[in-house]
Amino acid sequence: MMNGMLGQKLGMTQFYNDKGKLIPVTIIQVGPCKVIQIKSLEKEGYGAVQIAFEEKKKKNVNKPLTGHFGAVKSDPYRFLKEFKGDLSDVTLGQIVYADLFAKGEKIDVQGTSKGKGFQGVMKRHHFAGGPATHGSMFHRAPGSIGASSFPSRVWKNMKMGGHMGDRTVTIQSLEVIEVRKEENILFVKGAVPGATGSLLVLKKGIKTTKTTKKVK
Repeated sequence: MMNGMLGQKLGMTQFYNDKGKLIPVTIIQVGPCKVIQIKSLEKEGYGAVQIAFEEKKKKNVNKPLTGHFGAVKSDPYRFLKEFKGDLSDVTLGQIVYADLFAKGEKIDVQGTSKGKGFQGVMKRHHFAGGPATHGSMFHRAPGSIGASSFPSRVWKNMKMGGHMGDRTVTIQSLEVIEVRKEENILFVKGAVPGATGSLLVLKKGIKTTKTTKKVK
């Protein structure tokens, strides 16, 4: 089976586990996703499966994509994504549901963070700022950004004001609290990047559990 699928962020809520502990969770609609193409090592040079998520009106699809979906006699979809993994039991036209993930499993969730426009150094880089009173004239400014004699320029990667957010962010090793196959919903512990309604890429966690060494 492949190692991931697509979903949509629905929002956050709270969830009580079996021990009565309150856990903050993100609700994610996972699929259903449809297998549109299976790529092989002999033909494409690598093995992967292409899945589609969220149906789209035919009038809003261009001719190349219309032919791509028509090759497998499928309705058009809005999102396409390739995943690698064990493809021995994957077939064209197969529908993948939320039960690809199991309760207690660790997954990696990727999304686009919220765009915050142009922000100063205090919000963007957590600068402390200066005194806000007594006429200091230094409140939220970045301060010195370099010397004049050498190097007579600003060093690369200097922390300054600029565009914040709207980046691809991956949160790793999030625990699946509950799986609801009938509703295609996952409850994932903690927060995931992106606004409500945004597209998410969910994959099985790549990190293994680290054993802690006892310090003598």
